Amino acid sequence: MQPRDLAAYLFLAIAWGFSFLVVLKVVHAFGWVGAVCLRALIAGGTLAILAALLGRALRLRPLLVPLLVVGTTTVAGQLIGLSYATPRIGTAMSAILVATIPLFSMLIGRAWGLEKITTQGLAGLLLGVVGIVILVGFPARPIDDDFIHGCIASLLGCISAAYGSNYASLHLRGQDPWTVTGGAFLAGGLLTLPLLLVVPVPSVPQASDWLYLLVSGAVMSATTYVLYFGLVARIGATRAISVEFVVTLVAVLVGALLLDEAVSLLQATGGLVILLGCMLVLGLLPTRKPRLPS
Repeated sequence: MQPRDLAAYLFLAIAWGFSFLVVLKVVHAFGWVGAVCLRALIAGGTLAILAALLGRALRLRPLLVPLLVVGTTTVAGQLIGLSYATPRIGTAMSAILVATIPLFSMLIGRAWGLEKITTQGLAGLLLGVVGIVILVGFPARPIDDDFIHGCIASLLGCISAAYGSNYASLHLRGQDPWTVTGGAFLAGGLLTLPLLLVVPVPSVPQASDWLYLLVSGAVMSATTYVLYFGLVARIGATRAISVEFVVTLVAVLVGALLLDEAVSLLQATGGLVILLGCMLVLGLLPTRKPRLPS
């Protein structure tokens, strides 16, 4: 890995790891709907402005339908799950559940004929399911309605993200990543905007709240995705997506050190089982190669 790739990888891990803490701040100030639609609109607007300054044209109209689908799933669905769940189940558990996206992605890809499930991949999926059961079934806090609803929302957000990723792979392969990312965020923001009538902003946000929102949209969404797609192009999708495991580690440490979040031993075990399953699914663990006949 080249130095610039390593720098991008570490920046993504730190930015996305701390993003769970920022989500808590933004949701508290703007509500979980406001945190989604405003973050997405800021991210899409940031990419549009940067593209204009760099002389890149975002050709959205020819890709309107697929961008609406990706905006609904990967942006709106995933961010709604994340923003609704994080205050209810904590940053550490949210981050560990987000790491399950590759598991759901493989299942959807297999159903659509995009991927084949190998023996190693099947073992990873089974481990992932076991890890989720351990993680959700043995929390460090009492299991109440808020906790259950948060877990359900988080898992639905992960499934939405996995669906959108496979859909984008099928319908947006080879398209300009700036157009895809900017268009998806703008679509997700506009689609969730009417929900503010149902879940309005709870109070008048302070200046610091707007700063957190700006960081969430411009840095932790727009900038990071541009870096991520560049990393995918240079080192490959499998190696790039492995950053999610480091993101989970950073988020768990942030939750424990800055928010005093408790994680039970069984929850930590469940998280490790999920990460192991994801590494098997992504083919990141070394496998024994067959010996060639001498």
